Amino acid sequence: MRSSVLPQITAFIGLGANLGDPVSAIAHGCEALGALPETTLVARSGNYRSAPVGVSNQPDYINAVARIETRLSPMALLVALLDIEARHGRTREFAMAPRTLDLDLLLYGDRQIVLPGLQVPHPRMHQRAFVLAPLAELDPAREIPGIGRVDSLLPAVADQAIAPLEQAT
Repeated sequence: MRSSVLPQITAFIGLGANLGDPVSAIAHGCEALGALPETTLVARSGNYRSAPVGVSNQPDYINAVARIETRLSPMALLVALLDIEARHGRTREFAMAPRTLDLDLLLYGDRQIVLPGLQVPHPRMHQRAFVLAPLAELDPAREIPGIGRVDSLLPAVADQAIAPLEQAT
């Protein structure tokens, strides 16, 4: 009996952290993405600093976006992302809590997915500069299914404070 092999899909993962050493956490998160079975880390954006959205009295976030090629199903990829978060000390004491590492499945090919615990494209990603700016660095012409192109969505978030971090040399 032949096993069914899922086609290779381009997916984009949002990475963020605002506790501990966020830059290191994002680097380790990218390494962990590249180590997933049937998955290749193709590219990653630079790091960006942004203020927390919807909460106060928290440190700024460091965010990035990674592009992967994977044969994992959307749910298998989500489970793997949650496992990476847990291995990096992520806890969920309350909604919008600060975090050591946050991994969000932003896009999975051109699919629109609504399942318990998973919505793709990621809700509100098109309203967040901390997602759109690093995503535009990787693929400005990327279409967010049902919403629009990344480069055409950027002007709507231009008022959100975000700054690229200097890359270590």
